[in-house]
Amino acid sequence: MEVTEVGEEANRGDRLGFGRRCCSLGSSSPWLYRTAGIFPEQGTEEKKIGLYFGVAQQASKSQRSRCHGRAASKARPGGATAAAHGRPFLTPPRCPEFRARVVGPTMLVTAYLAFVGLLASCLGLELSRCRAKPPGRACSNPSFLRFQLDFYQVYFLALAADWLQAPYLYKLYQHYYFLEGQIAILYVCGLASTVLFGLVASSLVDWLGRKNSCVLFSLTYSLCCLTKLSQDYFVLLVGRALGGLSTALLFSAFEAWYIHEHVERHDFPAEWIPATFARAAFWNHVLAVVAGVTAEAVASWIGLGPVAPFVAAIPLLALAGALALRNWGENYDRQRAFSRTCAGGLRCLLSDRRVLLLGTIQALFESVIFIFVFLWTPVLDPHGAPLGIVFSSFMAASLLGSSLYRIATSKRYHLQPMHLLSLAVLIVVFSLFMLTFSTSPGQESPVESFIAFLLIELACGLYFPSMSFLRRKVIPETEQAGVLNWFRVPLHLLACLGLLVLHDSDRKTGTRNMFSICSAVMVMALLAVVGLFTVVRHDAELRVPSPTEEPYAPEL
Repeated sequence: MEVTEVGEEANRGDRLGFGRRCCSLGSSSPWLYRTAGIFPEQGTEEKKIGLYFGVAQQASKSQRSRCHGRAASKARPGGATAAAHGRPFLTPPRCPEFRARVVGPTMLVTAYLAFVGLLASCLGLELSRCRAKPPGRACSNPSFLRFQLDFYQVYFLALAADWLQAPYLYKLYQHYYFLEGQIAILYVCGLASTVLFGLVASSLVDWLGRKNSCVLFSLTYSLCCLTKLSQDYFVLLVGRALGGLSTALLFSAFEAWYIHEHVERHDFPAEWIPATFARAAFWNHVLAVVAGVTAEAVASWIGLGPVAPFVAAIPLLALAGALALRNWGENYDRQRAFSRTCAGGLRCLLSDRRVLLLGTIQALFESVIFIFVFLWTPVLDPHGAPLGIVFSSFMAASLLGSSLYRIATSKRYHLQPMHLLSLAVLIVVFSLFMLTFSTSPGQESPVESFIAFLLIELACGLYFPSMSFLRRKVIPETEQAGVLNWFRVPLHLLACLGLLVLHDSDRKTGTRNMFSICSAVMVMALLAVVGLFTVVRHDAELRVPSPTEEPYAPEL
């Protein structure tokens, strides 16, 4: 059975929840079934629908007549009287299906126009920056370039496989007919897995070896992708747990392997490391944009469905593991006791007010971003948005923010990361207030919501390099791993709590309420930014150096 976008919303009974009857399902009107994309002539289809929505039997004739009467009264004035006399009561121009058909093309055109405009802006900024950038010593060293290439081949394949899965994750769970509460639990499982494995990832990588950990990443993430072929809820939960482990390995093993090889084996200058990760951050954005278009192509244009991007990621992961096995050497590091790492990080966190405020800002800001990652699909998808193109637009907006960060901190403007961090938080606060109005039940404005999401991604492009710079300056290098562990715990707990609150709320009001809660959280983050700005406004250590002294290395 195939259900259209409009039909899916109708079949969910306006998302009333588990075991609650929906009037439209009990209706015997062929017009209602046709608009939902369901044909009741086949009894097996009706049984599948009833089982899925927790409705054991079809509504009785009296229930159906009451449903028709209520729908008629909402359709137009005097509709209840018309229905009572057997006259038609449906007014298609005022029904949700008609609104979806009208809004869908508008959202489609808006997404493509935004994508093209953002991409053109990014290309213009990057080309002007490349023309103005003088060649550096690191970029002309053949041995260093070969070493960089060996690293980028594996790392970029891993990043591409990761981004390829992002646009259609929520849509896949919807395609398997899971309700929003069930999908929220899957996301919570993934976040909990990420924080648990993230706490021990560094120790695990040091024990297994960095190369072996990268190969393990390719294996576990491939298994995670394979679980998406199953419609069994428990199997999907296991896949989310594997995804959390893979994410922890992706953002610990690869970087650790490169830094060790760069300094210990090849003896390149340590000053060249930021240049490598600055270039990796730029291409990470480019790969995300390309991955969104690719996901849209295989899932929608070719018509292979939302599981296709996950299947397409498996060859990339296999190739990354094979190249790591062939081209990389193994390296290990001295293991530090996990308890000692966390204890040292906690002491640093409590002894320095700057570190405490910075951790508060990160936990509040990034927890809201995690909730945004969950909510953007159910907000835009019912209005016909092309999910892959929307995702690519988000990544292009983030790339634009990163480019604006480099321009703002350049010698010409010389703004400080603290200023840009404040601006990023302000933009997100404004965007979330927009979303509380654009997602009001019955008055949804998908175009306004899309613009607000783009502003959030633009703010992320400003936030992450600013936060990365401030963390490097404020947190001692020996304590960074322990402090970051303490940052991650409240971050993921807040995100999980938000998703669980959304799980227990009504669909139509729950999304708006969640954006309202996120607005309040971001106001708290803004207050923390003001506190940090008050503490460090005279701190010369937190000022960005001259562009010729230190290349910026943004966080991926």
